[in-house]
Amino acid sequence: MSRKPKDESGEGWEGFAEEASEASLAPSAELEAAMREAEASHDARAAARASRESGVGDPVREQLEAQLAEAQREVAEFKDKLLRLAADFENARRRSLKDREETSLFGHQNLVKDLLPSVDNLGRAIDHARQGGEGSQEGLLEGVELVLREVLATLTRHGVVPVEAQGQPFDPALHEAMAQIEDASVPGNTVVQVFQPGYQLRGRLLRPARVVVSKPPAGSGTKTEDGSG
Repeated sequence: MSRKPKDESGEGWEGFAEEASEASLAPSAELEAAMREAEASHDARAAARASRESGVGDPVREQLEAQLAEAQREVAEFKDKLLRLAADFENARRRSLKDREETSLFGHQNLVKDLLPSVDNLGRAIDHARQGGEGSQEGLLEGVELVLREVLATLTRHGVVPVEAQGQPFDPALHEAMAQIEDASVPGNTVVQVFQPGYQLRGRLLRPARVVVSKPPAGSGTKTEDGSG
Protein backbone atom coordinates (compact mmCIF):
# COMPACT_ATOMS: atom_id res chain seq x y z
CA MET A 1 0.00 0.00 0.00
CA SER A 2 1.42 3.33 -1.02
CA ARG A 3 1.62 6.35 1.37
CA LYS A 4 1.37 9.99 0.45
CA PRO A 5 4.29 12.07 1.53
CA LYS A 6 3.68 13.96 4.76
CA ASP A 7 2.84 17.67 4.43
CA GLU A 8 5.80 19.43 6.13
CA SER A 9 3.68 22.53 6.78
CA GLY A 10 1.09 20.63 8.75
CA GLU A 11 1.28 21.09 12.50
CA GLY A 12 -0.50 19.78 15.51
CA TRP A 13 -3.48 17.52 15.47
CA GLU A 14 -4.48 18.21 11.81
CA GLY A 15 -1.21 16.81 10.43
CA PHE A 16 -1.26 13.83 12.70
CA ALA A 17 -4.92 13.07 12.02
CA GLU A 18 -4.34 13.22 8.29
CA GLU A 19 -1.42 10.85 8.54
CA ALA A 20 -3.35 8.54 10.80
CA SER A 21 -6.31 8.57 8.42
CA GLU A 22 -4.15 7.68 5.47
CA ALA A 23 -2.60 4.87 7.46
CA SER A 24 -6.03 3.68 8.57
CA LEU A 25 -5.04 4.30 12.25
CA ALA A 26 -7.60 5.55 14.77
CA PRO A 27 -6.01 7.73 17.45
CA SER A 28 -7.10 7.13 21.02
CA ALA A 29 -9.20 9.62 22.99
CA GLU A 30 -6.30 10.34 25.40
CA LEU A 31 -3.99 11.22 22.50
CA GLU A 32 -6.55 13.55 20.98
CA ALA A 33 -7.01 15.32 24.32
CA ALA A 34 -3.25 15.69 24.75
CA MET A 35 -2.92 17.19 21.27
CA ARG A 36 -5.72 19.66 21.93
CA GLU A 37 -4.16 20.67 25.24
CA ALA A 38 -0.82 21.23 23.54
CA GLU A 39 -2.43 23.37 20.86
CA ALA A 40 -4.32 25.39 23.50
CA SER A 41 -1.12 25.91 25.49
CA HIS A 42 0.70 27.04 22.34
CA ASP A 43 -2.06 29.51 21.49
CA ALA A 44 -2.10 30.86 25.06
CA ARG A 45 1.66 31.46 25.01
CA ALA A 46 1.41 33.22 21.66
CA ALA A 47 -1.40 35.44 22.93
CA ALA A 48 0.56 36.30 26.10
CA ARG A 49 3.64 37.15 24.04
CA ALA A 50 1.61 39.41 21.76
CA SER A 51 0.02 41.08 24.79
CA ARG A 52 3.43 41.82 26.32
CA GLU A 53 4.73 43.23 23.06
CA SER A 54 1.73 45.49 22.59
CA GLY A 55 1.47 46.44 26.27
CA VAL A 56 -2.29 45.77 26.25
CA GLY A 57 -3.64 44.38 29.45
CA ASP A 58 -0.37 44.74 31.42
CA PRO A 59 -1.26 46.62 34.66
CA VAL A 60 2.36 47.14 35.74
CA ARG A 61 3.32 48.60 32.39
CA GLU A 62 0.29 50.84 32.35
CA GLN A 63 1.08 52.03 35.88
CA LEU A 64 4.68 52.81 34.97
CA GLU A 65 3.62 54.66 31.86
CA ALA A 66 1.14 56.71 33.91
CA GLN A 67 3.84 57.54 36.46
CA LEU A 68 6.22 58.54 33.69
CA ALA A 69 3.60 60.80 32.15
CA GLU A 70 2.92 62.41 35.56
CA ALA A 71 6.65 62.93 36.17
CA GLN A 72 7.06 64.52 32.74
CA ARG A 73 4.13 66.83 33.47
CA GLU A 74 5.64 67.87 36.82
CA VAL A 75 9.02 68.51 35.19
CA ALA A 76 7.33 70.72 32.61
CA GLU A 77 5.53 72.64 35.39
CA PHE A 78 8.74 73.09 37.38
CA LYS A 79 10.56 74.27 34.27
CA ASP A 80 7.84 76.81 33.57
CA LYS A 81 7.94 78.05 37.17
CA LEU A 82 11.73 78.32 37.03
CA LEU A 83 11.57 80.37 33.86
CA ARG A 84 8.97 82.67 35.39
CA LEU A 85 11.02 83.04 38.57
CA ALA A 86 14.15 83.86 36.57
CA ALA A 87 12.21 86.48 34.61
CA ASP A 88 10.81 88.03 37.82
CA PHE A 89 14.29 88.11 39.36
CA GLU A 90 15.74 89.81 36.31
CA ASN A 91 12.96 92.41 36.33
CA ALA A 92 13.51 93.05 40.04
CA ARG A 93 17.25 93.41 39.48
CA ARG A 94 16.69 95.94 36.74
CA ARG A 95 14.23 97.92 38.88
CA SER A 96 16.67 97.92 41.79
CA LEU A 97 19.48 99.13 39.54
CA LYS A 98 17.27 101.88 38.17
CA ASP A 99 16.24 102.94 41.69
CA ARG A 100 19.88 103.12 42.79
CA GLU A 101 20.75 105.22 39.78
CA GLU A 102 17.86 107.60 40.46
CA THR A 103 18.82 107.82 44.14
CA SER A 104 22.39 108.64 43.20
CA LEU A 105 21.27 111.30 40.74
CA PHE A 106 18.26 112.81 42.56
CA GLY A 107 18.49 111.63 46.19
CA HIS A 108 19.55 115.10 47.36
CA GLN A 109 16.76 116.85 45.43
CA ASN A 110 14.87 117.96 48.55
CA LEU A 111 18.00 119.42 50.14
CA VAL A 112 18.78 121.39 46.99
CA LYS A 113 15.22 122.72 46.81
CA ASP A 114 15.42 123.87 50.44
CA LEU A 115 18.72 125.65 49.78
CA LEU A 116 17.44 127.61 46.79
CA PRO A 117 15.76 130.36 48.89
CA SER A 118 19.07 130.92 50.69
CA VAL A 119 20.84 131.24 47.36
CA ASP A 120 18.21 133.81 46.28
CA ASN A 121 18.72 135.87 49.44
CA LEU A 122 22.47 135.79 49.06
CA GLY A 123 22.13 137.08 45.49
CA ARG A 124 19.86 139.92 46.66
CA ALA A 125 22.36 140.91 49.36
CA ILE A 126 25.20 141.03 46.82
CA ASP A 127 23.10 143.09 44.38
CA HIS A 128 22.24 145.54 47.16
CA ALA A 129 25.93 145.94 48.07
CA ARG A 130 26.89 146.55 44.45
CA GLN A 131 24.41 149.39 44.18
CA GLY A 132 26.55 151.25 46.70
CA GLY A 133 25.25 154.04 48.79
CA GLU A 134 25.39 154.69 52.47
CA GLY A 135 25.06 151.62 54.62
CA SER A 136 25.65 149.19 51.74
CA GLN A 137 28.32 147.27 53.62
CA GLU A 138 26.10 146.96 56.66
CA GLY A 139 23.26 145.72 54.48
CA LEU A 140 25.54 143.15 52.85
CA LEU A 141 26.62 141.89 56.26
CA GLU A 142 23.04 141.54 57.41
CA GLY A 143 22.12 139.72 54.19
CA VAL A 144 24.97 137.26 54.50
CA GLU A 145 24.09 136.58 58.15
CA LEU A 146 20.49 135.92 57.12
CA VAL A 147 21.60 133.48 54.44
CA LEU A 148 23.87 131.67 56.90
CA ARG A 149 21.00 131.25 59.37
CA GLU A 150 18.76 129.94 56.60
CA VAL A 151 21.36 127.45 55.39
CA LEU A 152 22.01 126.15 58.91
CA ALA A 153 18.26 125.78 59.49
CA THR A 154 17.91 123.87 56.23
CA LEU A 155 20.76 121.54 57.16
CA THR A 156 19.18 120.95 60.56
CA ARG A 157 15.89 119.95 58.92
CA HIS A 158 17.84 117.36 56.94
CA GLY A 159 19.54 115.90 60.02
CA VAL A 160 22.82 117.83 59.79
CA VAL A 161 24.00 119.38 63.07
CA PRO A 162 27.27 121.10 64.05
CA VAL A 163 29.83 119.28 66.19
CA GLU A 164 30.12 120.83 69.64
CA ALA A 165 33.71 121.99 70.01
CA GLN A 166 34.27 125.38 71.67
CA GLY A 167 35.06 124.90 75.37
CA GLN A 168 34.65 121.13 75.14
CA PRO A 169 37.30 118.55 76.09
CA PHE A 170 39.22 117.45 73.04
CA ASP A 171 37.66 114.33 71.46
CA PRO A 172 39.71 112.73 68.67
CA ALA A 173 36.54 111.06 67.37
CA LEU A 174 34.98 114.50 66.69
CA HIS A 175 37.85 117.01 66.67
CA GLU A 176 41.02 117.44 64.66
CA ALA A 177 43.75 119.30 66.58
CA MET A 178 45.53 121.87 64.43
CA ALA A 179 47.66 123.40 67.19
CA GLN A 180 48.22 123.65 70.95
CA ILE A 181 48.56 126.83 72.96
CA GLU A 182 49.35 127.45 76.61
CA ASP A 183 46.28 128.54 78.56
CA ALA A 184 46.07 128.42 82.33
CA SER A 185 42.44 129.56 82.41
CA VAL A 186 41.09 126.20 81.28
CA PRO A 187 42.01 122.57 81.92
CA GLY A 188 44.53 121.01 79.59
CA ASN A 189 43.26 119.48 76.31
CA THR A 190 40.32 121.87 76.12
CA VAL A 191 39.20 123.29 72.79
CA VAL A 192 39.89 127.03 72.99
CA GLN A 193 39.45 127.96 69.34
CA VAL A 194 37.58 126.54 66.33
CA PHE A 195 39.22 126.99 62.95
CA GLN A 196 36.54 125.14 61.01
CA PRO A 197 33.21 123.79 62.31
CA GLY A 198 32.50 120.09 62.08
CA TYR A 199 29.17 118.48 61.20
CA GLN A 200 27.31 115.23 61.84
CA LEU A 201 24.52 113.65 59.81
CA ARG A 202 22.14 111.79 62.14
CA GLY A 203 25.02 110.76 64.37
CA ARG A 204 27.48 110.01 61.56
CA LEU A 205 30.51 112.29 61.36
CA LEU A 206 30.62 114.18 58.09
CA ARG A 207 33.61 116.36 58.95
CA PRO A 208 35.59 116.79 62.19
CA ALA A 209 35.94 120.20 63.74
CA ARG A 210 39.41 121.67 63.26
CA VAL A 211 40.42 123.16 66.58
CA VAL A 212 43.15 124.62 68.78
CA VAL A 213 43.70 122.74 72.05
CA SER A 214 44.98 124.18 75.33
CA LYS A 215 47.93 122.98 77.39
CA PRO A 216 49.23 124.11 80.78
CA PRO A 217 51.88 126.86 80.79
CA ALA A 218 55.47 125.62 80.96
CA GLY A 219 56.73 125.13 84.53
CA SER A 220 53.27 125.34 86.07
CA GLY A 221 53.36 121.70 87.10
CA THR A 222 49.72 121.36 86.20
CA LYS A 223 48.74 118.04 84.73
CA THR A 224 46.38 117.71 81.81
CA GLU A 225 43.30 115.54 81.92
CA ASP A 226 45.18 112.66 80.30
CA GLY A 227 47.86 112.77 83.03
CA SER A 228 50.62 114.54 81.06
CA GLY A 229 52.09 117.82 82.27
